[in-house]
Amino acid sequence: MKTFLFPTDFSADSKHVLAYGYSLARQVKANVIICNAIIEPAEIPQTGMVSWPMEESGLLLKDSKHELDILKEYLEDKEETISFNPTISCISEAGEVTDIINDVSHNHGVSLVIAGTHGNSGLGTLLLGNHAVKIIDFVKKPLLLIPPSAKILPIKKIAFATDIKNPEHDLECLLTLITIARPINAEILITHIVDEGVNDPKFQHPVDQFLINVSDKLNYPHIYYRAVTSQHTIKGLDWLCDHGTIDIMAMVHRSHSFFDELFNGSHTQKMAKHIAIPLLVFPSN
Repeated sequence: MKTFLFPTDFSADSKHVLAYGYSLARQVKANVIICNAIIEPAEIPQTGMVSWPMEESGLLLKDSKHELDILKEYLEDKEETISFNPTISCISEAGEVTDIINDVSHNHGVSLVIAGTHGNSGLGTLLLGNHAVKIIDFVKKPLLLIPPSAKILPIKKIAFATDIKNPEHDLECLLTLITIARPINAEILITHIVDEGVNDPKFQHPVDQFLINVSDKLNYPHIYYRAVTSQHTIKGLDWLCDHGTIDIMAMVHRSHSFFDELFNGSHTQKMAKHIAIPLLVFPSN
């Protein structure tokens, strides 16, 4: 049985993220864990602060559990008698957000982490506030980011964008993606951005070999391929989101050098800042 984890800070958009994720969990028959990471003031450097009283920690925990119960009731009101209803669990712990997400994911067999983005600022105000960059960088499970504009509709097509520079890891990610696509009979569109004017057989060969491996090793009939021509990767992916009738965009978050990340950032992080449809981020290997 698959399990989806929803880290939340109880912000205004959290119910939309839960509703979207709960609909997906019902379709693929996955259980649900709602998690809140309590960031105690003692963890925030302040002059003169030595410790955080135990009674105050208890109040934070009590408030967290109360808010989690409200979200659980919100999902339970959506239960139906004619379809699968996920089991809903709540976890509240104190500590670093990414540590808690990874610990809960490991201890409870989580297969997908689902969080959201606010307004037009996207990743900059992920539902977990200023922990956004850490989450996309350090969460060890696939991460589905839900923007406020995402409509709760049946998922018919998922695009998997790749540069085909790490084909073995891409195949592993596609295997995971199939576990989501198969129960809902969704199409998987493998795509990569091709620079305009490039027609190099050396470039085409790894693409052809990768598609042969997909056909030989992945037992799923609804996988297709399409190259998108564009001088800029982000513009090409934007075009695909706008014109490709895509319901979810999936990408691998490639690790870069410190200076490359500082000045440019990954394509995944850039997409997360403005994408209008859900973005599924696979961790790099």
